[in-house]
Amino acid sequence: MDINYELYKVFYYVASTLSFSEASKQLFISQSAVSQSIKTLERKLDQVLFIRSTKKVQLTPEGEILLRHVEPAMNLIKRGEAQLLDSASTGGQIRIGASDTICRYFLVPFIERFHKAFPGAHIKVTNATSIQSVELLNSGQVDFIVVNSPNAYLGSVTKIKRIKIFQDVFLANQSFKELKGRQLSFQELLEYPILMLDKKSTTSEFLHNLFQQHHLDLVPEAELSSNDLLIDLARIGLGIAFLPDYCIPPDDPDLFVVKTKEELPSRELLAVHSQHLPLSKAASAFLNYFEEV
Repeated sequence: MDINYELYKVFYYVASTLSFSEASKQLFISQSAVSQSIKTLERKLDQVLFIRSTKKVQLTPEGEILLRHVEPAMNLIKRGEAQLLDSASTGGQIRIGASDTICRYFLVPFIERFHKAFPGAHIKVTNATSIQSVELLNSGQVDFIVVNSPNAYLGSVTKIKRIKIFQDVFLANQSFKELKGRQLSFQELLEYPILMLDKKSTTSEFLHNLFQQHHLDLVPEAELSSNDLLIDLARIGLGIAFLPDYCIPPDDPDLFVVKTKEELPSRELLAVHSQHLPLSKAASAFLNYFEEV
C-alpha cells in the first residue's frame, strides 16, 4: 500500500494529542494541512480513524489499533535519531522509566554522577509504577527501566541486570509501641490497620500474594500511590505501613520496624532494556554504574 511516512507521522501526533490544532503546532504545519493528511490516510486505508466533534477528537476502534502499531514505530525512529546525535556528540541523551520511589531513594545519586560526567547530556526520567514502566519500555518510550522484581509483566525480549537486593518491612509509630520486641504472624497483623501501595504496583501484588499463600485475605486500611505518603501516615499513627527498607527515614525516633513470624522474601531492583535494540553510548555508560552496586 502506497502510504508515505508523513501521513503516519501526522496521524501519530493527532492521535497522541487528540487535537488537530495541537498537532499542527508540534508539526509546524497548518491545521488544514493536518486535516487534509488525515483525510488522505483514511481514504487510502478505507477506514475512519477519528471521531470529530466541535469539542473533542476521539480515536475510533480502528484508529486505536493503528496507533498501537504506529506509536512503537515512531518511538523507534526517534530513538534512532537520538543515537545518531549521540554518536556525533559527547552528550547524547538517556530516557529512564522508574517509579518515584526508585528515583528518589535509589537513582538520584547515579543521575547526579552521570550529570557531572556528561554535563551536555539530556536526561529524561519518566515516573511510572514498575508495571507501567514495562509498558514504556515495550512501546519504545524509554531506553531502559529500573523496576522491582518479582515483576510478572517483564517479557522474554528483555535483558535484565540485577542491581540491588532489598527487604520489605512493616513500619509503625509509637501508637503501636506494644508491638516492639514482638513477632507478629500475618494473621495477627490483620488485626491492625495496614497501609500499602495501590493495586497498580508490584509491591501491592507481592504482599497480597504473600498473604494468599497463607490463605489470608488482606484488606488494607489505605492504598496510596506514594511511599512517602505511607511514611507520613505511619508517622501520625494512622496504621502500619508496608514499604521497602531503603525508604525508611534514618534515625527517626518515632518509627520502628514491626517484626513478623513469617519470613518476608527479599526482592530485587532490576535494570531492564530490550535485547533486540542497541543502547546508546549514554545509556550504556549509565548502566555501567550499576556494576559497582
